[in-house]
Amino acid sequence: MNLLYKSTRSNDVEVTASQAILKGLADDGGLFVPESLPALEADMDTLAGMSYQETAYEVMRQFLTDFTEEELKDCIAKAYDEKFDTKEIAPLVKKDEAYYLELFHGKTIAFKDMALSILPHLLTTSSKKNQVKNEIVILTATSGDTGKAALAGFADVPGTKIIVFYPKNGVSPIQEKQMVTQKGANTFVVGIHGNFDDAQTGVKKMFGDKELAAQMDKAGYQFSSANSINIGRLVPQVVYYVYAYAKMYANGEVAKGEKINVVVPTGNFGNILAAYYAKNMGVPIDKLICASNDNKVLYDFFRTGTYDRNREFILTTSPSMDILISSNLERLIYKIAGADAAKDVTLMQNLAAEGKYEITDEMKAQLKDFYGNYANEKETAEEIAEVYKKTGYIMDTHTAVASRVYRKYVAETGDQTKTVIASTASPYKFTRSVMDALDAEKYKGMGDFELVDALSKLSGVKVPQAIEEIRTAPVLHKNVVETEDMPKIVKQFLNI
Repeated sequence: MNLLYKSTRSNDVEVTASQAILKGLADDGGLFVPESLPALEADMDTLAGMSYQETAYEVMRQFLTDFTEEELKDCIAKAYDEKFDTKEIAPLVKKDEAYYLELFHGKTIAFKDMALSILPHLLTTSSKKNQVKNEIVILTATSGDTGKAALAGFADVPGTKIIVFYPKNGVSPIQEKQMVTQKGANTFVVGIHGNFDDAQTGVKKMFGDKELAAQMDKAGYQFSSANSINIGRLVPQVVYYVYAYAKMYANGEVAKGEKINVVVPTGNFGNILAAYYAKNMGVPIDKLICASNDNKVLYDFFRTGTYDRNREFILTTSPSMDILISSNLERLIYKIAGADAAKDVTLMQNLAAEGKYEITDEMKAQLKDFYGNYANEKETAEEIAEVYKKTGYIMDTHTAVASRVYRKYVAETGDQTKTVIASTASPYKFTRSVMDALDAEKYKGMGDFELVDALSKLSGVKVPQAIEEIRTAPVLHKNVVETEDMPKIVKQFLNI
């Protein structure tokens, strides 16, 4: 079956998977979604015996139907190799009655590696398939993790350039150091005066700028995206939920067909949407538990049916979730609107004009699979300390948000269903916040890399190579601009 992709904002657009990956965002500003979600063809007994790479092929071949077996397997082999520090790629660790799905064993120690290790290969393969002559310019906004993972994935990839915008004062010191020390002649990193939503809005405006597109085309360039608005980012994320369940089944942790719950710390909604797609493909997932930090726009949405970004933007210790415009939620909105593009357009226009929209009761009824809650800063720090004290396991701030929300869910519902918590980053990426949570007085006054060594001693976990690399690395990217100057600096980089 050849699976085509539609825009959430038009009934007329139909493209292949490779075309959707190349474009990133539809011309009408919509996000590409599959015409239908495929059902898993392999049964759980088969999946239980598969490696991560084999699972990736089994899942992704059903979404990327215009890729040949050879093309897709080649992309997977290049992505999930020795860049990961564990053969399992995404290990499941059982602690205190929950299963932590560790998605941070890649090159940049965050879950974005799971998709951004393969996206460059999917993109360059798509480019060849569609006889693209232009050089691909990856344009991306980051709240901290996407930026470094995308830079690492695309650095020195022939036929590509990558430009990453990040909020200058809105990421952790380690996250910033990882980005601004990035090598690669085709890499550009820019801080902006503003927050992630400002960066993301600026990037989306450039995608929709017809005049800029014409200038770029004349100079031999075209934009694509490494953000989770790109379907080539979302599809690889579905894989690890299929893999997690298959491993639980293989290890005798669940009986065949027994349902599990999944908790995901969520800002831009892509990671939990991938779990929703896995559920719809046939993975026995019951509740999708959406965990927010103090920027709890998604919690309020699931509680009330109103999405309202008109609120204070709060900088937290879980900065990758400091987001008030959850782009990927549009894919879910489109689905629960009955794939009604006109309805989706109206809601997105309301969001753009008034900063909010309200879904109908019929749409709200289709959200019964989801549960939303949040953890504030105090609760997040307490969770890190409590889980460490009880189990010796040290988690990062984003995982701690999910872990605390899981405990709130159980206390509220009494539901004892076995649960997978998406552990989205290594604690080494947020050492200051993690060590403050464990003993603020003891570690006060320590430098970032002193804290790294203290964390290693405390956890017994070797300092990841990603951190060792940036200890003494020189800063290579020093640009900081106002949001209105984002197009100007892009033109400067590209000499147009």
